[in-house]
Amino acid sequence: MAGGTSSRFGRLKQYELLEGRRVLDWALSAARAVSEGVVLVVPRDGGARGEPGVEAVVTGGATRSASVRAGLAAVPDEIEIILVHDAARPLAPVAVFERAIAAVADGADAAVPVVPVIDTIRQRHPDREGSVTLDRTTLRSVQTPQAFAAAALRRAHRGDPEATDDVGLVEALGGRVVEVEGDPVNLKLTHEADLAVARALMRGWSA
Repeated sequence: MAGGTSSRFGRLKQYELLEGRRVLDWALSAARAVSEGVVLVVPRDGGARGEPGVEAVVTGGATRSASVRAGLAAVPDEIEIILVHDAARPLAPVAVFERAIAAVADGADAAVPVVPVIDTIRQRHPDREGSVTLDRTTLRSVQTPQAFAAAALRRAHRGDPEATDDVGLVEALGGRVVEVEGDPVNLKLTHEADLAVARALMRGWSA
């Protein structure tokens, strides 16, 4: 999933350089290591052009869910497990991909990597001023890659629903969702400072 406009980053973060390679190239490499094929979803205004190491490049839609559906349309019908991964997570370890795949292979409709929330979180009340502190021991932060039984994911997208992630769509239809262990280094590049953190992590690994 590299079809976002990166409005908070200020420019298309998926094409930024990270240790000599584009951000999306790192995500593609990890996906390729565990997959029979890769479909890359790119921004609507960027045009779908060829990319090395992928089976198809498709243009995304106006929303994330629409972009996922565009990618799904390019996945062969015989594929049984589909991974959805954000190009903005270039540091996702292959082990996280493997854990998500294994959970679906064992019978789950969807598998989502999660990590404990480390910050204190306050929730605003929609009808009045103020907010309340949530018990962070009950909260988890969601990551990608997320794995799906292909039939469950396709069923969840019928009727063109919208959601911030696909696990929620599968869950809404009663699908069995399994949480798997994510990784704290699997950060999402949202702001420019996140790119600096990613560079520092990668340079530390190679030191």
